[in-house]
Amino acid sequence: MDSLTETLLSGASAEVVAQEELPDQYTAAFLRAEDVGMFDGVRDKDVRKSIRVGRVPMPELAPDEVLVAVMASAINYNTVWSATFEPVPTFQFLRRYGREGGPAARHDRPYHVIGSDASGIVVRAGAGVQRWRPGDHVVLTCIQVDDHEPATHADAMLGAGQRAWGYETNFGGLAHYAVVKASQVLPKPAHLTWEEAAGVLLTAATSYRMLISDKGARIKLGDVVLIWGATGGLGAFAVQLVKQAGGVSVGVVGSETKAKALQALGCDVIVNRADVGLGEATTPEQVIEQGKRLGRIIRKEVGEDPHVAFDYVGRATFGISVFVVRRGGTVVTCGSSTGYVHEYDNRYLWMNSKRIVGSHAANLQEQAELNRLVSLGKISPVLSSVYSLDEVGEAARLVQTNRHLGKVAVLCQAPREGLGVTDPARREKLGAAALNPLRGLL
Repeated sequence: MDSLTETLLSGASAEVVAQEELPDQYTAAFLRAEDVGMFDGVRDKDVRKSIRVGRVPMPELAPDEVLVAVMASAINYNTVWSATFEPVPTFQFLRRYGREGGPAARHDRPYHVIGSDASGIVVRAGAGVQRWRPGDHVVLTCIQVDDHEPATHADAMLGAGQRAWGYETNFGGLAHYAVVKASQVLPKPAHLTWEEAAGVLLTAATSYRMLISDKGARIKLGDVVLIWGATGGLGAFAVQLVKQAGGVSVGVVGSETKAKALQALGCDVIVNRADVGLGEATTPEQVIEQGKRLGRIIRKEVGEDPHVAFDYVGRATFGISVFVVRRGGTVVTCGSSTGYVHEYDNRYLWMNSKRIVGSHAANLQEQAELNRLVSLGKISPVLSSVYSLDEVGEAARLVQTNRHLGKVAVLCQAPREGLGVTDPARREKLGAAALNPLRGLL
């Protein structure tokens, strides 16, 4: 443990933190450019083989950036994409970014520090940063934007210069330190531990934009929402958001264990894929048959067809989503974990005036609104397991093989679980059990 880490964990003042020297190197989970072809022709692209943990150089800070000592991080599916070098090696992103020159050139390295979620403590702020200072407890958002681009000021997700931090940029969150733009920083909810807070923003804010934002499905009181993969990070937050919005959640899962997790989250209707014969449909006829089967179940439980289908699963479910939503209904999608090329019968879209909404991550305002809901205790973390940074490969493998529930956290500089709470009274009022509905279910 270096001197700066000891100072941070002791709760030292901002002045003391600012006076501590930064280490020349730090420990991080990273990929190597020389490993890019290691999975060519390999069926099981085991991420434990490509993710390394070791020392990397400390980068210089640009004027609009903040250096954060990462207390905890989390695994997202882009961690899996990064570590399998699919659909493209992330080093392509880093080379393209580096060609912009200036501070961007730092990102083009033969190693890639990964990770797109984090909670921690600010240790340095660039000369152009006014809002944040050493000692601040923060959570980090996943989107970096070019705030000189006009489109960014309408909606950051429309800006051509937006990038996913730790995926399309270097110096990500699965490390002892992370470099982010000042516009990626939000206050940490004071009643949460480091590991609870670290696993919220990327997936929860993505779900917020998909369901609540005017950029997404815009759900309202009473809407029936079909949620595929309802115990994953995105789905588990979607269940909570639907509940808070006064909607009716219909969660689809693949096992009895995950069905119990949905009960803990308060899902209104739980559909076990195995019980109703839902599998990957390979023909148009199978898609329609499975859609009819699912529709009958939902109508039996709720009395009507869903207004919205929340779909990040992709190829295996998308055709069913288009079929099963009601006339005038909406399919909102932010990803394709089972495949990017979707097939669906367009008659069921155009003849029933349905719509498909593409949604990617969330802008800073949407992330701030979500973070506010977490701070109020309206949205709880969906943490199921916690690993150390040395075990990050195992944590990523858990997500890769879909053996996880909710979010998987990784302790970075935090020496143990349970640290970081600065508002114990609110935590006690909300109840620790309510804040961790998925712990102990695996």
